[in-house]
Amino acid sequence: MGPRPTGERRTAILGAAAELFAERGYRGVSIDDLGRAVGTTGPALYRHFPGKRALLGEVLVDISDRLARQGAELVADAADADGALESLLRGHIAFALDEPALITVHDRELGNLTDADRRRVRRLQRGYVEEWVGVLAELRPGVSPTVLRAAVHAVFGLLNSTPHSRGDLPRPHMAELLLSMGRAALTAPDTAPSPV
Repeated sequence: MGPRPTGERRTAILGAAAELFAERGYRGVSIDDLGRAVGTTGPALYRHFPGKRALLGEVLVDISDRLARQGAELVADAADADGALESLLRGHIAFALDEPALITVHDRELGNLTDADRRRVRRLQRGYVEEWVGVLAELRPGVSPTVLRAAVHAVFGLLNSTPHSRGDLPRPHMAELLLSMGRAALTAPDTAPSPV
């Protein structure tokens, strides 16, 4: 196996793979399909990836890593917790609206990853969630981290529903709708009984 592609070539390969996996499912895509999608042959992809499963792993590890790094940067650059929450919401909404294939692939294909790649994805995702929990802990002092974590996961469910929920709504309108709904959900008073 040769060196992994970098820059625009890598982005093109991962983007094409995500689109095909989302459209046809992991098992419905061959290495030749993946090669054709980026203007080469399937065997040529073996110079960069040991196989289709490794490419799927690269797709899901890559987006998990990008979200984790972006989340940390947005929180670090924010003037305060309120600004950090706004930035996190806007960043995740942009991802959800602009890269719906990745959401579909994650939802359907996580079980097809190697154990090592699945662990990497889960570790990166936990770090991303904790960025949100840290911000919410400042905005909602006294609320259990368990409750905050559950709220973050629930809001991810809302934001990540866009491949199914957007319909004909223009992107700017949908982005603002998700922003207001996400903020409301994350800052709503906790009226549930305390977890045991």
